[in-house]
Amino acid sequence: MSTITLPPEKQEIYKKDLEFSKALHDHEGNRSGLISSFYSKDKDAYEHAVDSYMNYWTDKDPITETEEEKLKRCDTDLTNAYYNIATDFYEYGWGECFHFCRFYPGENFYQAIARHEHYLASYLNVKPGMKVLDIGCGVGGPAREIAHFTGAHITGLNNNDYQISRANKSSVKCGLENQTSFVKGNFLEIPFEENTYDAIYAIEATCHSPKLSSVYAEAFRVLKPGGKFAFYEWCVTDNYDSTNPEHRRIVRGIEYADGIPELFSKKFAEQALKDVGFEVEVANDLAINDDNVPWYYPLEGSLSKAQTFWDYFTVFRMTGFGKFCTRSLVWSLETFGIIPTGSLQTQYVLEIAGDCLTEGGRLGLFTPMFLMVGKKPLNN
Repeated sequence: MSTITLPPEKQEIYKKDLEFSKALHDHEGNRSGLISSFYSKDKDAYEHAVDSYMNYWTDKDPITETEEEKLKRCDTDLTNAYYNIATDFYEYGWGECFHFCRFYPGENFYQAIARHEHYLASYLNVKPGMKVLDIGCGVGGPAREIAHFTGAHITGLNNNDYQISRANKSSVKCGLENQTSFVKGNFLEIPFEENTYDAIYAIEATCHSPKLSSVYAEAFRVLKPGGKFAFYEWCVTDNYDSTNPEHRRIVRGIEYADGIPELFSKKFAEQALKDVGFEVEVANDLAINDDNVPWYYPLEGSLSKAQTFWDYFTVFRMTGFGKFCTRSLVWSLETFGIIPTGSLQTQYVLEIAGDCLTEGGRLGLFTPMFLMVGKKPLNN
């Protein structure tokens, strides 16, 4: 793998990121469960992490910000701050694969999640021995699934040291440490030489970029000629009206509660992919369908739509009563100083995310699965 040597100032930033991550998370040991993970956090560091994230949103509006301001906000690690406080909640409520999917009747939650990943990989025609890059890999759940499914080697790129640590531990546990690797890096400056990877994918990750063309251009650069970039993008739909206060409230809530500088339209995203040189082979919104079970059903806590007995446990956490139970427990433990200050605030932020995503889905204002596949021309 041909990596690029980072400039000294970037190396220093990454060093500080790692030191903070160790200070915040490295008391964990063999923790399991949401509460035990928060109990093991460094309280001062966690409170600082929450404050850092909230400060990004003080008096900021993506609509009025200049492009330079958005880029600066991303450069100061908006996404990194978000996942420092949200990762444990994500794993507790969703598992190791932080994305949505379509649901078929009779199909359990984790089967649907895996199928969504296999579907994406099928567009890349991945074969054993190929070198594949996962942009914004989270804790590596999709990378491990696709490695199992295809036999390829998957490199995960991530800007959050805690998630990289979680990904490495899980890969060792699964016996995939030789078939996966996880690298610290910003997807606006991917730390690999051009023409390095046979295929590239991203699952609901590039939405964290303040400028879609920047991350798409980086994917284009490190992809081999003739290779494909397949990904699910978060977008607003044609139904979204930025002058409608209710629409704006919902979309603003998604941006704020999910660490996203700005959501763009499907047309904008597709054009950005073309502008950087890709031949667009697929541009298809998978959320536009008449599925009996909508993609957002777990977030709305619809127990009646759970497909299997075990799905009830996943969906229950998202019901009003389930959220009340989690909120009450977190409030009690934070009040008595057992877990860090800011834990409850994080819970509130993620509840906003769930509510706004559900509203956006019901009204057809938002899609988390605008599938795009771009091919890098052979003559590049």
